[in-house]
Amino acid sequence: MIRTRSWPRRLAPLAPPAAWGGVAVLWKLTCPLAQQGGLPTRIATSVVFFAMGTGLVLGIRHGLVRELRQVRAIAQATQQVLLRPLPPRLDGLSVAAGQLSAARGASVGGDLYEAVVTAHGVRLVIGDVRGHGLASLAAAAAVLGSFREAAYDEERLDGVLRRLDRALARHLRERARDEHPASGGRYGHSPSAEEFVTVLLLEIGRDGEVLALNCGHPWPYLLSPGAEPVAPGDPLPPLGAFPLPGDLPVHRCGRLLPGQALFLHTDGAEDARNAAGQFFRLDEVLARAAVTGAAPAAVIHSVHSALLRHTGGRLTDDVALLVVRNDRSPVPAQSAEHGLRRTRPAPSHR
Repeated sequence: MIRTRSWPRRLAPLAPPAAWGGVAVLWKLTCPLAQQGGLPTRIATSVVFFAMGTGLVLGIRHGLVRELRQVRAIAQATQQVLLRPLPPRLDGLSVAAGQLSAARGASVGGDLYEAVVTAHGVRLVIGDVRGHGLASLAAAAAVLGSFREAAYDEERLDGVLRRLDRALARHLRERARDEHPASGGRYGHSPSAEEFVTVLLLEIGRDGEVLALNCGHPWPYLLSPGAEPVAPGDPLPPLGAFPLPGDLPVHRCGRLLPGQALFLHTDGAEDARNAAGQFFRLDEVLARAAVTGAAPAAVIHSVHSALLRHTGGRLTDDVALLVVRNDRSPVPAQSAEHGLRRTRPAPSHR
């Protein structure tokens, strides 16, 4: 548990300059020498009060710096829990992820991602909470916490999605209760009724087969080489916007062959603009990165650098990126025509 400092401890740095100021005022009011109007007396008085003011400023600054260090430590701990670093390898797959927050000074925002190894394959999630910055952290935490349990427990990918939907619904109900005027909340400030989350769920089997469920999220890119979008079907509405349908279309996307990679992202990447209003050309940046055969971490670094150059470091939305590459040994039965589909076949159900 994080313990806050008591007020006496917070005010301790101000005690020496405050005592010095009290002595200076007492000297000015009671000392006969200080009552004289000569130039030396005025200079001495000015020096005393200048020293007092400087001490007060330095004492306040010292306290603020200490508080800022504590806040940064708490923010870093929050990031480690919410968006914990992904392992570089998961069951023969190379993985890398990164996030940029639009909120100045924030290291996390409303985007989320996770990847875990389960008995059903490697399962990944990437999502985007409506809005950005610190206000969307709670919804991201609710979805991520549910995924980290459901990914292991649920045999089918549609079962995982339904668990995420129920977790978000509970969070929104609690938000609505807290925002109600009877609870002392600020009704109308970031109302929960307008909150939703886009989610892309992927499952990569031992044979490289990729299953997908998409709720209003951008489809990934296939890096093999070059960069082409993978769009196996129409996405569902975002979570929280509408109830999930009774039949969830789990799309079979084909196989992720050895050497191929998937690039997952939130819409903040493709929607980023520069000062002239031009959109960020994510496909071109990915095509250049894929030609060099870069590792997933290098692809993330290339896109991050290009994004910051394009926007001048002034993002208007959070950006989350995740790359997964198949580094498993090739299976003789696999061939190029059985690779990941880039077209839009009829969806199938698992």
